Amino acid sequence: MNKRDRAALVLQRLEQHYPETPIPLDHSDPFTLLIAVLLSAQCTDKKVNEVTPALFASGPTPVAMAALPEDRILAHIRQLGLAKTKARNVKRLSELLLERHGGAVPQSFTELEALPGVGHKTASVVMAQAFGVPAFPVDTHIHRLAQRWGLSQGQNVEQTERDLKGLFPKKAWNKLHLQIIFYGREHCSARGCDGTVCGLCRELYPTRRKPVRWRKA
Repeated sequence: MNKRDRAALVLQRLEQHYPETPIPLDHSDPFTLLIAVLLSAQCTDKKVNEVTPALFASGPTPVAMAALPEDRILAHIRQLGLAKTKARNVKRLSELLLERHGGAVPQSFTELEALPGVGHKTASVVMAQAFGVPAFPVDTHIHRLAQRWGLSQGQNVEQTERDLKGLFPKKAWNKLHLQIIFYGREHCSARGCDGTVCGLCRELYPTRRKPVRWRKA
C-alpha cells in the first residue's frame, strides 16, 4: 500500500468513526474560540472547558476582557499550565483586537499570528473552525499518527502539516484534523498504541510487528 492509498484508507475509516466532529473546546463565537484555543496550549481541552465558563462570564467580549485586571483573568485560569503568561496574553490580545481590528477577530493568518500567544496552530484552528477557511492545524496527536500511519516523516509539525495537505483534499482538512485528534485520543494514544495495536494501524500495516518510534515535534 503506497502513501496515497494509506491516506485514502485513513480518510474513509475516520469518516466512518467520526461522521460528526464537534469542536472540543466550548465557545460561542470567534473571540471565545480564540481565547479557548490559546488557553489549551500544554493543557487538556477538558481542563480548559472547566475554567472558561467563569472567565467568559466576566469577559465575554474583547471590550469586557480588556477591561479586566490581569490578576482577575489569572484567578480564573490559575489551574492551567503557563497561567501567568496566558493571563497576560489574553488581556493584551483583547486590547489589540480593539486597537487594531475594531473589536473583531481578524480573518487572516498573518493578523492572527501577530497577536500575543497566537501561533500558527492556534490561528489555523480559528481560521478553520470559526471562519471555514481550509487549514490543517497539527498538534502532537496528528504529528504522532502521521508518522505511525506512514503519511509523513516530518521532523516538526510544520513539515507534517505540509505533507498532510499534499495527501488529503482541501475540502476535507477542517473536519479531518479533528477526526485524527479524536482517533488519537480514543484509539491510538501515545501509550495505548505503538503502531501495532489499534485497528487502523493494523489495517494499514498488517505485517508490522515492531513498535514505531515517533519523533516528537
